[in-house]
Amino acid sequence: MKQPLTVANSNLNQSFGTLLKQWRNQRGFSQLDLAVMSQVSQRHISFLESGRAKPSREMVLQLATVLEIPLRQQNLMLTTAGFAPIHTETDIMAPEMTSIRRAIDFMLQKHEPLPAIVVDRYWNLILANNAGTRLLTTFIDADKLQRTFYVDGKINLMRVVFHSQGLRPFIVSWEDFARHLLQRLHREALAEGESELSTALLKELMSYPGVSEIWHTSNQTPNQTPQNSLLLSIHLKKNDLELQFFSTIATLGTPYDITLQELRIECLFPADEATEHNWQQLVK
Repeated sequence: MKQPLTVANSNLNQSFGTLLKQWRNQRGFSQLDLAVMSQVSQRHISFLESGRAKPSREMVLQLATVLEIPLRQQNLMLTTAGFAPIHTETDIMAPEMTSIRRAIDFMLQKHEPLPAIVVDRYWNLILANNAGTRLLTTFIDADKLQRTFYVDGKINLMRVVFHSQGLRPFIVSWEDFARHLLQRLHREALAEGESELSTALLKELMSYPGVSEIWHTSNQTPNQTPQNSLLLSIHLKKNDLELQFFSTIATLGTPYDITLQELRIECLFPADEATEHNWQQLVK
């Protein structure tokens, strides 16, 4: 069902000019760059950022388009400028999502017997094919998965990877893999606009044993991947079972809804012949 966007309280206290300047700096634009790309004067950009001028609704959307600001944050900019949000946030199970959900289900089913999942921007598990569920429950007992990681109606995959009761004990070279994920989370938070939820997730992960040390050394210590590796893979090992997967991530084209813009469809593929054989034996 369509719901109004919930905005973090800290963001509500910011002005439109402050947000515009933050996004302009984040995108590496000077005031002149933004003025030229938006076809307005540099003086007007300066006045908007200082609060000496108020933007029209059309100007907010024009600047947001040039700066490639996510829909969720566009709503926030509209609100701070005194306008109502225009972008909806629709539950994926809502009737109006039927055709899109059918397309996603088609992708998940066609990827069988290999794992495929759908997550939101906070890495909450939204959908999974049978193989995706099988991969998780192969390493984590289904009851433990529900009991430990089912929070607020969703399973967060970052918690599953970082928590000592999750996949962490089964990930080979876990510190290198965790370092990569932390850097990715940080980049995504900057690119999409840090929110209360993304900040809270990073803070929670940092509270897990050893994670803050990994983060503090992430810029000094590069990921130690094999020299013949072209992609970072997740390498899982439990007793005699060993699996290595790499992933591809797909998004929906030109969405006008926040939920759709933030969906990520991740398909896993065997990184070597041994994994292909082991997985085939597992899913027989």
